[in-house]
Amino acid sequence: MLAALVVVLAAPGSASASTSASPVPTERAAASVVGPADRWDWPVGPPVVVVGPFRAPPTPYSAGHRGIDLAALPGRTVVAPATGVVSFAGPVAGRGVLSIDHGGGVVSSIEPVAAGVATGAAVRAGDPVAVVTTGGHCDDRCVHLGVRVHGEYVSPLLWFGGVPRAVLLPMAG
Repeated sequence: MLAALVVVLAAPGSASASTSASPVPTERAAASVVGPADRWDWPVGPPVVVVGPFRAPPTPYSAGHRGIDLAALPGRTVVAPATGVVSFAGPVAGRGVLSIDHGGGVVSSIEPVAAGVATGAAVRAGDPVAVVTTGGHCDDRCVHLGVRVHGEYVSPLLWFGGVPRAVLLPMAG
């Protein structure tokens, strides 16, 4: 069956579709719009604990993790990470989602939440905007935060000081 699928995907005519697909989400999309003055507030915490990292998918429609998961229990207040306008507040696939347009093509989304603001509302960094609920892949332990730049998902950590460098330590012997 897999061989048949590979044949179908490699069949004539499918090549034009694959070459016209948009590029894989990358940090390049964010590079032109993120600077030191753009550092955001964490939407939940303290403490801030990233329990699921961003993993860019190899292609626009393949599996990946298009955001980060932050430890948060149901009932926790969610604040706007930065100033913007609420572009969506409502259910998606059975869970509550809140999206904020921060201008310049940058949109943040957080789920699962019960929105406390309506679409079109102006919000400032740190304003309470939602409450953590349940649903999605977090299993009552976290919220998912995604960031898109001109429609491409990028690592939200770029707005929170970047990804910390790994420090290799000698093994205890």
